Amino acid sequence: MKILLSRLSLLFAMPLLLTLTGCDFSPTDPSLPQTQTAAESGWPRTLITARGPVTLAHPPARIVSTSVTLTGTLLAIDAPVIASGSTSRNSTVADEQGFFTQWSQEAKARHLKSLYITEPNAEAIAAEVPDLIVIAATGGDSALKLYDQLSAIAPTLVIDYGDKSWQQLAQLLGKATGHEADAQRRIDGFGQRVAAVKQAINLPPQPVSALVYYQDGRGVNLWTDASAQGKLLSELGFTLATLPDSVTPQTSMGKRNDIIQLSGENMASGLNGNTLLLFSADDRTVKEVSANPFLQHLDAVQQQRVYAMGPDTFRLDYYSASNMLNSIERHFGRQ
Repeated sequence: MKILLSRLSLLFAMPLLLTLTGCDFSPTDPSLPQTQTAAESGWPRTLITARGPVTLAHPPARIVSTSVTLTGTLLAIDAPVIASGSTSRNSTVADEQGFFTQWSQEAKARHLKSLYITEPNAEAIAAEVPDLIVIAATGGDSALKLYDQLSAIAPTLVIDYGDKSWQQLAQLLGKATGHEADAQRRIDGFGQRVAAVKQAINLPPQPVSALVYYQDGRGVNLWTDASAQGKLLSELGFTLATLPDSVTPQTSMGKRNDIIQLSGENMASGLNGNTLLLFSADDRTVKEVSANPFLQHLDAVQQQRVYAMGPDTFRLDYYSASNMLNSIERHFGRQ
């Protein structure tokens, strides 16, 4: 495998080097409309990453994303992503290719290729002859262990999505791909949608507990106001419930400050909101929560103020955040 990968690296290194060191994208035929040179349009440009600076001479034309989480944002800003790693197929959150359901149709329309399931494959990536490779710094879809091999094939951009909103990721990837205007268009359009939904809904009883319910019924992850979910709810006028002093939460997942873990006696005590909003959930999850004997005494459960925000809302990108807005408008829209 190492020999094959070495040959692939040598095969692709030369044409990619020529692409990255070319002068500009201006057409050579004088009868065609002239375009800006690379320098005039902001190229080359250098991006600072966790693995050091990455310089791109021209806007990439063949992007491979090794992170299924980041792929959605690349699609949202119309970046030329041609292939992506994927997750387990045919699940509640992924389609038959292992692409997230919220952008599955967009991926099909763009003929996005699924390269592998979960475990990154350097040979499959190299075979696509990318001129930019995008890697997640952390998470289950990170291919960071292959960084040295992949960076020998094409410029490789390492991005930590754990501490960024999808809007911040869109701006970062927009700069990396030359799609800044597309990124801003998505951000502005989403902001307008948030404002419209805020005006179109009647808030349920406040404050609310926003959570992810464990399928075994023994615990929950509670979103904090530092989470993307909490911030979007705040923009819409919701107020997140604060934990009672009597509740001592467990250590947040992976030292994240956007989630608080609650289990055992703390689970019911910590869900002190007048309304429960369930993330990464559908109507079946609502029934499970309502039937949980440890939660049935909660006022929100007894008054049937338990609502599903959608199965794709654990991690928000442009598409899943838009679906979340649709769920909120459906549940709380003015009659």
